[in-house]
Order: sequence, then structure tokens, then C-alpha cells
Amino acid sequence: MIAETVCSAVSAAGLGIAAVTAYRKRFLSAARIAAYSLVPVGLVMTGVVGWVADTAFSPTAWAGFVVLGASWLLFMGTRAVERRRGGTRKERRAARAAQQSEAPVAPRASAPSLGPSTRASTRPANAPRANAGAGDDFSDIEAILKKHGI
Repeated sequence: MIAETVCSAVSAAGLGIAAVTAYRKRFLSAARIAAYSLVPVGLVMTGVVGWVADTAFSPTAWAGFVVLGASWLLFMGTRAVERRRGGTRKERRAARAAQQSEAPVAPRASAPSLGPSTRASTRPANAPRANAGAGDDFSDIEAILKKHGI
């Protein structure tokens, strides 16, 4: 009975606010506020408020929520373990059988092309570069152009 009284008071207050908003020539906002304020009265009239109040104060209902939560936790826990293991027992057996029956078919991949260079350097690493002539600078460029066929 208290819930119905509170819902009626909330609806009456909402309708009052909607009337003030309509008086200020904001009709769209007033209609929206009126729609929201009629929801609590509608819930009381349909009996939803009574059902929620009976459920909220029922120990049997709370025990049912606890049982539902426990079942959800068990379900999610088994799914997590199943994903970590790689599927169901049947899928694991099939994967193991396929892995044992397969022989390596493809040859090993070659070394990546961006690896360290095996080409020997033409000048020592500790030689100063500032004293190099103009011909040395262009020889590197010529080598690159020859490599690409230019």
C-alpha cells in the first residue's frame, strides 16, 4: 500500500512539472515529462509494483536468485575451463589424432630477407669517413643501382 501511494505522489509531481513546462511554451518537453510521470501509475494499475514488493520481501525469492546466480557461475566457469583446454573431449581427441597422423609436408621456410647482411664491408669499420673522396660516396650508390638493374 505504501508503494502505491509513493508511485501516485511521484506521478502527481511529474504531471505538475509537466504543466509548468507547458506554461513556459515548451510543449515537447512537457509531453515527454508527462509520459514519464504516468509510468509509475501504470505500473501500480497493472500489478507490477505489488509483484515486485512481494518478491523483494520474500526469502524464497531471494533464495531463488541465489540459486540462479550459482548456476550462472558454474556455467561460466565450465565454459572458461573448456576454452582454456581447447574444446570438448571429442574435439581434443580428434585434434590429437590428426596431429599424430600428419607428417611434415612443407619444407622449412628460408631465412628472412631483412636479416643481417652477409656482405663484407669494403672499408674497415674504424676508418674515418670524413676523409673519403667523392668517388667513395658514389660507389655505394652505383652498387645499389646495379643491384636493382638500373
